[in-house]
Formats: sequence, structure tokens, C-alpha cells
Amino acid sequence: MKEAGELHHDADAPEGESLGAEFWAHAAIEEPKRPRSVHLKLDPDVFEFFRQQAGGKGHLTKMQNVLKAYAKAHRP
Repeated sequence: MKEAGELHHDADAPEGESLGAEFWAHAAIEEPKRPRSVHLKLDPDVFEFFRQQAGGKGHLTKMQNVLKAYAKAHRP
């Protein structure tokens, strides 16, 4: 963005709210989790259901969201 001239600093921008010492005393850096690529065989009707729900594009994201919600609901 800097090279394209799209990056700038507005000196008149208001300062952000301070989070305070208590917040920073308990703050921790977490490394982002990298997604894994997997090969998955699905029944054609399951695949078509998600493809139709998404209108074509985005069906894999919908499948991911369903699996994520299932995993979250069944964690101890």
C-alpha cells in the first residue's frame, strides 16, 4: 500500500481508548492456527445440498462452518 501511495497517517485522527495495565498484564500472544488440507469423499447428495445452499460458490466454507459448529457443540 505504501508503494502504491495508498498508505497515509492522519495527524488529526483521534487517539484510541487505552486498554489499561490490567488488560496488558493478562494479555498473551497466540500464534494463528494453520488450516490443514484434506481429501474427503462425500456422498453426492451431501455435496449437492451444500452446493445448492451456497448458490454454487462457497459450498466448502459452508461445510467447514457446519463441521466447526458440530465440533464446538461436542467438546467437553
